[in-house]
Amino acid sequence: MKRIAIYHLETLLWIARLGTFRAAAERLNTTQPAISARVREIEEQLGIAIFRREGRNMVLTARGRRLVQECEPLWAGFEKALLTASGFEGASGVVRIGSGEIAAASCLPGFVHAIERDLPGVTLELELDLTARMFQQLLGGTIDLAFLAGPVASPGIRTTPIGSVGLVWAASARTAAAGGFANALPVWSIPDLSPLHGVTMETLEANRVTPRSIGTCNNVRTLIDIVTGGGGAAVLPEPMVPPARKIRFEVAIRNTESDPLVLELFRRASELRIDGTPG
Repeated sequence: MKRIAIYHLETLLWIARLGTFRAAAERLNTTQPAISARVREIEEQLGIAIFRREGRNMVLTARGRRLVQECEPLWAGFEKALLTASGFEGASGVVRIGSGEIAAASCLPGFVHAIERDLPGVTLELELDLTARMFQQLLGGTIDLAFLAGPVASPGIRTTPIGSVGLVWAASARTAAAGGFANALPVWSIPDLSPLHGVTMETLEANRVTPRSIGTCNNVRTLIDIVTGGGGAAVLPEPMVPPARKIRFEVAIRNTESDPLVLELFRRASELRIDGTPG
């Protein structure tokens, strides 16, 4: 029997997922030399080369790829069996979550508090970003779960809807009193590739409005400050006002995700409702 420990397999799988020893070391909360030592131990025990270097990345050899493919379901099943037996009470690890500002200001805080209460051994790393970038980070494995403005359609992504938020055109009282879009106003928006930007452009075209200019900012709170300060108009989320349009939100993971802890957080996140309606 080869003397391969559980942590050897975990190391192998994370290098395969993330592509570098450094990324695997950060994920497993250890050092890059420790990761390198584990790989050497596996290769010495099995008598094969598992990785080959291509630039900065470590690429699986043909034998290494087969080993990963056969070990992935075994590792996932092992983790799931242990976590299910304990009711996830003993769950530990780091889960990286991406979120847009709207989700972060609504359903995300309650989700975080529930995880801290129910799964105290789990550490969450949160990062706010735009949907387009989070989509790529999710596919690349640098985040595990994302709250995205949708709808999102990709063969590599699994999603579930968590409600929608109303959108309205907003401007300062002074801008509105001066006639609003009867004048050539500057319009502000989240950058393109964002669903919010798409709604902005669609409604301008539908109403045959030609703005003086279209500025972009990747921060919704800053957009609010700009327009309330008299800097033009913008499409913004406003649950307190009956909206003309809505933007849908989804929580997403990779289709290939097998980590039972990530799957459990996905299940919990799927029960959230960003608009406050019951799940």
